[in-house]
Amino acid sequence: MNKPLVGVLTAIAIFAGAQSSQATMPMQKKAKELGFAESTKCLYCHGEKMPKKDSSTYNERGNFLIKMKEEKKAKEVDVAWLKEYVEPKK
Repeated sequence: MNKPLVGVLTAIAIFAGAQSSQATMPMQKKAKELGFAESTKCLYCHGEKMPKKDSSTYNERGNFLIKMKEEKKAKEVDVAWLKEYVEPKK
């Protein structure tokens, strides 16, 4: 394969695999109803206080939810999956 073709195929794979994930108010409300009181703060799953669409970073909890979304081939994150999340020991 030539280098330009490899570059184009790599770019296509990255864009096809990239999925936008963003917390919404209904997600936060559901998490709170499920007993995750701290979920009202963005830092519960994100790495910054005010995440921006398409440029957010995630902490371990947020990465867990994204991983579950991919594994379950779900269209959206289900905050009920947080019941399966185990906090890392410090």
